[in-house]
Amino acid sequence: MTEATPETLVSTGPMPRARVQAMKEYHPPLGNRGQLRLDFNENTLACSPRVRDVLMSVTTGELTRYPEREPVEAMVAAHLHVAAAQVVLTNGVDEAIHVLFEAFLEAGDELLFPTPTYSMYEVYASATEAKIVTVQAGDDLQFPFEQLLAAITRKTKIIAIANPNSPSGAVATRAQLIEVARRAPQAVVLVDEAYFHFHGETVVDLVGEIPNLMVARTFSKAYGLAGLRLGLLIGPIELMRWVRRVLSPYSVNSLALACLPPALQDSGYLNWYVSQVLAARREFEAAIDKVQLRRWPSRANFILTEIGSRHAEFVSLMRDAGVLVRDRSNDPGCQGRVRITIGTCEQMRHAVAALEQSVARLAPGGELK
Repeated sequence: MTEATPETLVSTGPMPRARVQAMKEYHPPLGNRGQLRLDFNENTLACSPRVRDVLMSVTTGELTRYPEREPVEAMVAAHLHVAAAQVVLTNGVDEAIHVLFEAFLEAGDELLFPTPTYSMYEVYASATEAKIVTVQAGDDLQFPFEQLLAAITRKTKIIAIANPNSPSGAVATRAQLIEVARRAPQAVVLVDEAYFHFHGETVVDLVGEIPNLMVARTFSKAYGLAGLRLGLLIGPIELMRWVRRVLSPYSVNSLALACLPPALQDSGYLNWYVSQVLAARREFEAAIDKVQLRRWPSRANFILTEIGSRHAEFVSLMRDAGVLVRDRSNDPGCQGRVRITIGTCEQMRHAVAALEQSVARLAPGGELK
C-alpha cells in the first residue's frame, strides 16, 4: 500500500458530503437584464418611494451594528394579525425553505410536492437525507389534489405547496389545503404564498389553528424588495422554536430590516401596483388569445403560454424586441412552454407589441407549431 504524502493529499483535496455532490444545481439566467424584465416575476417597476427615503436616511454608524430582527418581526406579526412568536424573517423565502427542511427532514423522511413547481424545494431537499416524492400535474397543470393525497405515507414529513404555483399560476383551494393538512398530521404542510397579493386568498389565519400548517411569504414580488432579500415564515409556536434553532440570528441585514416597515405601511402604493398587474394581466391574456397561443389560467403575476418546438427562438426574438421572458421547457411537463411576467399596463403594451412581432416572425404563414 502506497503511503499518502502531503503532496498527494493536497492534490486530492477535501471533498464535500456525497449528498452535496449529488445536489441538483440551480443556475438562474441572470445578467444583462437591462431590458423589460418579464422573466423572474419580480416587481417590474419600483418599490414604494418611502423605502427610498429610508435608505437615504441610514447612517454609516447604523451599519456598524449587528441587525436586530425581533422588533421588525413583531411589527410584521401585528400586520398579519398573528403572534410575534409565530413569525421569523428570513434572507429571502429561499432561506425560509432551507431552514425548514434542515429542521425537519432526516434520513427515511419524505418530502412531497406537486410538479412542476418552484425549483428550490428539490434543490434544498437534495442536501438532506430525505427522499423526494413528486406528483406530476396533468396537462391542465391544475393542482393534483387527489393524486397528492394518494402519495401521502407515514414517512411523509413535509408537503410543499406553492399557492399560486409557478410556472402555471394555478391554485389549490382553501378546502384542499385544509384536507391535505388533515390527512398528514405527522407532516409539516408548507403553503408558499409568494404570489399572495395577486391571488388575494390566504391560509395565514389558520396558522396555529391547524397544528401542522406553515406559510411562507416573500417581499420580492409585489413589494419590489427582491434586491434586499426578505422572506417570511409563519407557523405554530411549537414548530417555530425548532426553526429558530437552525436560523442564523443575523441572516437578515440591517438595510432590509429598515426598509420593511415603510414598505408595509405604504398600502396605497402596494394596492396601486397590484391593481396595475391585475388589469395588465387581463389585457395580456386577450393579446395571447388574439395571436392564438395556448395559455393557462393564472392567479399570479405571470402567464404560462405554449410556444412549441421553437420556444428558444421565441425567447430570443422577444429579447431582441427588448423584452425578457423565461423558457420553462426544463420543468416537468412544460416542454415548449414560456412564462411571461406581468408588469404595469404601460409596460405590457410594449410586451404585446413584442409578442405580436415575435409570433409573426415565427409563423408568417399562420399557426405556430
